[in-house]
Amino acid sequence: MSTTEEILDAVPMDQVAARLGVDRATAERATRAALPTLLAGMNANAADPAGARSLAGAISHHDPGLVEGGVDLDQVDTDDGAKIVRNVFGQNTDAVVNTLAKADSGSDGAGSAGAGGLGDLLPKLLPILAPIVLSFLAKKFGQGGGAAGEAGSGGLGDLLGGLLGGAAGGAAGSGGAAGGAAGSGGDLGDILGGWLGGSGGGSGAESGGGLGDLLGGLLGGGKR
Repeated sequence: MSTTEEILDAVPMDQVAARLGVDRATAERATRAALPTLLAGMNANAADPAGARSLAGAISHHDPGLVEGGVDLDQVDTDDGAKIVRNVFGQNTDAVVNTLAKADSGSDGAGSAGAGGLGDLLPKLLPILAPIVLSFLAKKFGQGGGAAGEAGSGGLGDLLGGLLGGAAGGAAGSGGAAGGAAGSGGDLGDILGGWLGGSGGGSGAESGGGLGDLLGGLLGGGKR
């Protein structure tokens, strides 16, 4: 099963760092927090038939060629990306960003408002990553011999849940139905908690499960 590492491999991290005005390590930390959250939001939306149709339509309009052979950031339409982010998280967009920023602040002391804090970076980063993710999904559906629009909510949920489950070391298993990896705080918390350094015994938003629980209530608020 595919994992988020496949998408990360296609992301030009040096270009992302330059675009964000931070070092590569900070850009990667932010990307590793933003990417599974974006996928989980899409997965949660795909649990609803109308949300699945909306997402499938968006995927069908994205060129899989964007992610083939590595992404050129100059080819990424961030205006389109901003629309995707709004469609995924809806009115919860700011709350999702703030939750991740607080978790990052608690894990390494960087703070959500200081240079390199996720509170500053995620609003710039999510619109960069969103078109990349949809192009990646378009590529995966193409490799499967079908189209996203033909897959329905089950196909989208299987693919998105598999991506998240693979990132968690198989914790989500093959039960990537839309309510699976995105809906359960534990799986998402394990992924994000490990990448943010918060799975080592913190509490509340800083701990893996707590972060997953907090985000779980915010996901699935996107376009229907």
